[in-house]
Amino acid sequence: MSFKIIIPARYASTRLPGKPLLDIAGKPMIQHVYERAKESLASEVIIATDDERIAQVAKAFGADVCMTRSDHISGTDRLAEVTAQRAFADTDIIVNVQGDEPCLPASLINQVAFDLAEHSAADIATLYTKITEEKQIFDPNAVKVVLDHQGYALYFSRAPIPWMRDHFDKESSLPTILPHYRHIGLYGYRASFLKHYAELNPCVLEQEESLEQLRAIFHGKKIHLTPANIDPGHGVDTEQDLMVVRQLLA
Repeated sequence: MSFKIIIPARYASTRLPGKPLLDIAGKPMIQHVYERAKESLASEVIIATDDERIAQVAKAFGADVCMTRSDHISGTDRLAEVTAQRAFADTDIIVNVQGDEPCLPASLINQVAFDLAEHSAADIATLYTKITEEKQIFDPNAVKVVLDHQGYALYFSRAPIPWMRDHFDKESSLPTILPHYRHIGLYGYRASFLKHYAELNPCVLEQEESLEQLRAIFHGKKIHLTPANIDPGHGVDTEQDLMVVRQLLA
């Protein structure tokens, strides 16, 4: 089995402008992400951007760069354009590695790709971890997922799901009867899904929860999940995250 990696990278960021080019241990962040991707078993690693500054830096360290439009709403839209530009086969598996994950273990990238290859009914594969901290249950930044008996997603939410009525009506502690799962946002896609992604209209669930994966579920697409086999590492969303990662990679 083989798969490809696309790393969507944009310069604009409300909290950290120019995030892909921020220095971490003497290298731009996007180079760390690229090197983690190259440690995987992927046959190709492509950086997709609409910014010439990112493109120039990426080409300087030897990356394959695909220039894309600047009007994409999401990374998935950018992946879809690359899939069309490169004329990937419908059966190709493409893993979306975010450009702000300089510590992402290559084994998780492989895991997502292999899981999608093993589940022919799935359009998308992704990961989850068991929630072990009470505060994550009610943290809207920690996205929760509920699965069916085969590991396919029933729903994603920023709210505490499943809502255990008898338990949460009395206390806010972590339930022990039924596990709660946190979604890890690393995705593997079939190229056939990406080629038709633009045809899927946004739905109100996606818009209200601000969770793009709900669009796929709303339109009947199947998302398979497996438990992450290793800690996904520290991503960079804020200045504090950047300081932590700089210390880790120093």
